[in-house]
Amino acid sequence: MTHAVKSGRGKEIRKYYAELFGAWGVQHWWPAETQFEVIVGAYLTQNTAWTNVERALDNLRQAGLLSVDGVRDVKLARLERLIRPSGYFRQKAARLKTFVRFLDKRYDGSIQKLFSQPTEQLREQLLSLKGVGPETADSILLYAGNHPVFVVDAYTRRVIDRHAIAAGNTDYEEIRQMFQQVLAPIVSDQELKTAKALPSTESGIRGTAHPPSPMSRAHRAALVQVYNEMHALIVGVGKNYCRKTKPACEICPLRKYLPSK
Repeated sequence: MTHAVKSGRGKEIRKYYAELFGAWGVQHWWPAETQFEVIVGAYLTQNTAWTNVERALDNLRQAGLLSVDGVRDVKLARLERLIRPSGYFRQKAARLKTFVRFLDKRYDGSIQKLFSQPTEQLREQLLSLKGVGPETADSILLYAGNHPVFVVDAYTRRVIDRHAIAAGNTDYEEIRQMFQQVLAPIVSDQELKTAKALPSTESGIRGTAHPPSPMSRAHRAALVQVYNEMHALIVGVGKNYCRKTKPACEICPLRKYLPSK
């Protein structure tokens, strides 16, 4: 494990949470009707835009196959056709089948039994599945299972790199642990717990906010909700301001936290 987190800089992340939540409010992420839909979305979103995932999910929904039974019973070739908009559809279809076989073998096909397992044990099991890396596993744990893990993605790496918190190529686990440690106190911080969102900006940007859905409204432990919101807020920064090319630092809500050159 590398040790690339800059001394003392990690604590800045708590300020980012207050700033972004104050500007954008609840993000209602992950948008889905069921836990299984979140799991499927976590697989499909690999290497593609969320708009493409939505098209594939809609295909499955219209076909009546957006369920454990549906993915189990559908022919592989048909599953490939339905999720084609998400890209890498052959790989993803095979991996969805692999997940359902794992669920059947280890947990009798029960999502509830799956997520009743201890976090670290279940995380290890998910990571053993073909096509499941840390980001996918943690997305499933956090957004579908309401387990307290922070999700690290490319947007997270870009933001912490440009803000001199840690190098973008820092080990995934080190970034995850850093976020979890510095965000945990927010749960007991009354000022941040009661923070209220400001009115929407003139541009209408509210991070990466989605309309409320059954999964986004689901009851969560306070710590899980903090990790949920922070990841979604960071995605909002990455998509709207901290872009890979032509970043819009001058109008970003986090501009005052950029290190002086």
